[in-house]
Amino acid sequence: MTHDHDLVLRPTEAQISAALNPPAGRNGGDLVVETLAALGATTVFGLPGQHALGVFDALRRSDLRYIGLRVENNAGFAADAYGRITGEAAPLLLSTGPGALTSLAALQEAAAASAPVLAISSQIPTAGLGGGRHGYLHELPDQAASFRGVVKSVHTVRAQSQIPSAIEAAWKSALTAPHGPVWVEVPQDVLLAETSIPVVTGGDAFPEELPPRPELTAVAADLLSNAARPAIIAGGGVVRADASRKLRQLAETLQAPVVTTPGGKGAFPWTHPLSLQSWIEDRHTTDFLEDADVLLVVGSGLGELSSNYHTFRPRGRIVQIEADLGKLESNHPALGIHADARLALQALLETVSPREDAQAAERVRDVLARVSARIAAQELTLEQDVLASVRKALPADSPSFWDMTILAYWAWSAFDAKGPNHMHSAQGAGGLGYGFPAALGAAVADPTRPVLAVSGDGGALYSIAELATARQYDLNVTWLIVDDGGYGILREYMTDAFGQATATELTRPDYVALAESFGVPGVRTTPETLADDLSKALGSPGPSVVVLPAVLRMFAPTHR
Repeated sequence: MTHDHDLVLRPTEAQISAALNPPAGRNGGDLVVETLAALGATTVFGLPGQHALGVFDALRRSDLRYIGLRVENNAGFAADAYGRITGEAAPLLLSTGPGALTSLAALQEAAAASAPVLAISSQIPTAGLGGGRHGYLHELPDQAASFRGVVKSVHTVRAQSQIPSAIEAAWKSALTAPHGPVWVEVPQDVLLAETSIPVVTGGDAFPEELPPRPELTAVAADLLSNAARPAIIAGGGVVRADASRKLRQLAETLQAPVVTTPGGKGAFPWTHPLSLQSWIEDRHTTDFLEDADVLLVVGSGLGELSSNYHTFRPRGRIVQIEADLGKLESNHPALGIHADARLALQALLETVSPREDAQAAERVRDVLARVSARIAAQELTLEQDVLASVRKALPADSPSFWDMTILAYWAWSAFDAKGPNHMHSAQGAGGLGYGFPAALGAAVADPTRPVLAVSGDGGALYSIAELATARQYDLNVTWLIVDDGGYGILREYMTDAFGQATATELTRPDYVALAESFGVPGVRTTPETLADDLSKALGSPGPSVVVLPAVLRMFAPTHR
């Protein structure tokens, strides 16, 4: 008997000839770029460095498109967004030591948001590996240890023959649910040495699937089918798994109201009769979810932002579907189902019984009305008008990328993303500087749509260098900078807590003049003209900057 796994594809005569006579002048770097191309990569991001020059020289002999940013952390954010938009593993090419370490904050965000980033770093020469102190430039006693607590998997290469398999294993790891960043490091001498290894022409690019256990989905389906007041929390796992349509089908079958987390923006239609939208940071929503007798949590760990800052105290049963095993039941006891959201939702659709609930939509309208009344009582029309102007100007199918800034915090709750995978922010790890470089990565992924980046002036200063990148590659990104002269949210937090703020005020440049010095058109706008100015900028090809001088305030929290 012949088993499928015993079958081996026989090489053709042309393949044998090519393998026996590889092109001259190749090195270990060629094995890196050939493996990436064989796995299906088309675009790489990064920044060259002395130890990594073997890889960058090999790009010359490759069809891979290289997008070079000015700071490694920003290159990581760009790769993160490329991975989110395409669903592909985004290669990130880095050098050793400081260059590698500068990417850490971006890789933490990719890990928190389950974005597939394949980071490939150089290393000091092989003789220096092992923890000794040899005095090599950029040397770390154990470079991989700096990344092991951030990425999904670490792969250290010590010989050229290991390169294709190590990168293939990392690629699969990045794309296996939950998606995430992975780390491969290759010593300088391995990259630079001439190689006689045949050109890499194949690779298994298919990740492992993560289906649910059928006995668990059977119990979950029974709980949901017989619930009196079911509700659903949809997190970023629904978006990453491309499971929004299945979520809608299940919600309609069960007549279960749905609220999306900041990471799950767009996973459920904003105006659907069962949509509680994204007002998860509101006591009225929290109360509603606590009252559910069965709560289905899909693709969320119910962390700080998804639980109204850990004030959520559910009284009913929780069914939690989560691909990240470490998040399963980490905050609340539940029927935990370790699975990809798409596969688990499909299993539930096949086993639940339809429910009738004529009051579900009315209960949703009541919660949203209470939320609206609470916000209206705080006299925050400026903030609401600014957010409405952004929504009016941004085409419905355009993605947006938001930095950690007050307008983004509003957007987490109050912005209609108009669809899954359209709104992204740095809320996973919460680092500054995400919005603009991430938007650049999205524009590389899909140049047919304008992309919006939103930053405060504090976050913008992290990313100014990437105006050169935007101009160099003529990327279709409009950058909205809300200039309030400092770290606005920290100013507000400190004033509330201590009566006055310290270290929050910033001397800032003329952002319009600064943008124009890079050859990027800039305009200073007002709340009244924002919609028109932003719409015009988004409608013009290439990069642009819109600066809005304004001091925005947050809505009052309900978790204190």
